[in-house]
Amino acid sequence: MQSHRVSRRTAICQAAGLAAGAAFTGNALNAAEASASAGSTTKPGSFLFCLNTATIRGQKLGLIKEIEIAGKAGYQGIEPWLDTIEDYVKGGGSLKDAKKRLDDLGVSVESAIGFQQWAVDNDAKRAEALEQVKQAMDKLAQLGAKRLAAPPAGATELPLIPLLVAAERYRALLDLGDQMGVVPQLELWGFSKNLHRIGECTGAAIEAGHPKACVLLDVFHLYKSGSDFHGLKFLAGSMLQEIHMNDYPADPPQDKINDSFRIMPGDGIAPMVELLRLFRTPGQTKVLSLELFNRQYWEQDALEVAKLGLDKMKALVQKLDA
Repeated sequence: MQSHRVSRRTAICQAAGLAAGAAFTGNALNAAEASASAGSTTKPGSFLFCLNTATIRGQKLGLIKEIEIAGKAGYQGIEPWLDTIEDYVKGGGSLKDAKKRLDDLGVSVESAIGFQQWAVDNDAKRAEALEQVKQAMDKLAQLGAKRLAAPPAGATELPLIPLLVAAERYRALLDLGDQMGVVPQLELWGFSKNLHRIGECTGAAIEAGHPKACVLLDVFHLYKSGSDFHGLKFLAGSMLQEIHMNDYPADPPQDKINDSFRIMPGDGIAPMVELLRLFRTPGQTKVLSLELFNRQYWEQDALEVAKLGLDKMKALVQKLDA
């Protein structure tokens, strides 16, 4: 039987390595504290305000009008739905013209929403989904889009997918994204049986073994999944680039609430300021994308709804800085 005892020499080397690591960490922390106390020029991270077009989806405006609403309301970014882009192209619209309209208004395509079944537990369907993703990314790249949401579409029910298998499937998306110039964000869905908690999504992103791996969170989905908001503190740097902003009421309860109950950020019971504090990263710009599916907002003027949402998000950021 092979011995598993660690030699004295190995133990000494390991202890020295731990001590060096601790010293490095301590020195780094001390340096950061000293820099802050001395009035460092490093400022807290900023936020980019983005309109997820789900918020005004019920008005059925089409891609160009949605872009114009985002620009007129004062957003810096937009997050359109892929089916709206496809309808625009099928109707004879030019992506080049749409890109020019974006540029004229100073609006960037921060991400996009689609539901290709890249995670499905079926090889043929997954291959078909990857081709769909490729076509979608091609359109997005022409619009200058940076990211694409990648929720566990096709895998929301049982069987449970092992984390390493989910990571392998997400890695295929990331490799495709490298080719197309668009980064897929692994999105948490609170109602899904797979990839529905922060730990699962983060673990799959880490195990994908790709430098651009990242996750996409949503205030409502975090609540629906039962994930603790403090888990955000483990998602440093580029691992978490965007959050879908919304809020939820105290009633109906967590197990009965659905997307239709999403309300404006700050109007519900979510710990919004604390969430933003955990999300903000010094020296980095993070995306706050307003995503609501509330039909009451769909019955209102789209521009007024967009303006209200932007005002609500800015008010929360002001509280954070107060």
